[in-house]
Amino acid sequence: MTAFMLAAIVSRAQNENKTESDKTIQTENKEIMHKEEKNKIEELLSTYQKSLNTSDAKLAQSLYVKDGVFMPTEAPSGIGAEGILKSYEFVFSQIQLNIEFFIEEIEVEGNMAFAVTSSKGTVKIHANGIEAPEANRELFVFEKVDGEWKIARYMFNKTEPKG
Repeated sequence: MTAFMLAAIVSRAQNENKTESDKTIQTENKEIMHKEEKNKIEELLSTYQKSLNTSDAKLAQSLYVKDGVFMPTEAPSGIGAEGILKSYEFVFSQIQLNIEFFIEEIEVEGNMAFAVTSSKGTVKIHANGIEAPEANRELFVFEKVDGEWKIARYMFNKTEPKG
């Protein structure tokens, strides 16, 4: 009877250690996957930055979900693929951006994520050729569609008052 009890205790202890080990592995795997998702979002933001700096409205549009919303400062929202394309075409007809994004926060939860960023650089106004400093803070909401992160909602505002 004593040998049986000892075997049961040892077996239970081994199972508890295995369960703790499994939990540690699951946590580590989740952290690795979370980091990979954040890296994919960082890549998306880098591509978005490229679309802005090259005035590529089609590239910008391609980074959104089909029913996405672009909410620029002091302008109407671009809603849906066609509305987003028209909004970017209008913006790029008015200005040329040369900016860099600085990621402050990315949070991922399942197939949704958000990022808080800031950006700095310059803007050239096509109408008068004037180049001025440009600084914004941004909020992105992302949705994972068919395994790929896309912008679902994007809003920004100026961080420096108009001159």
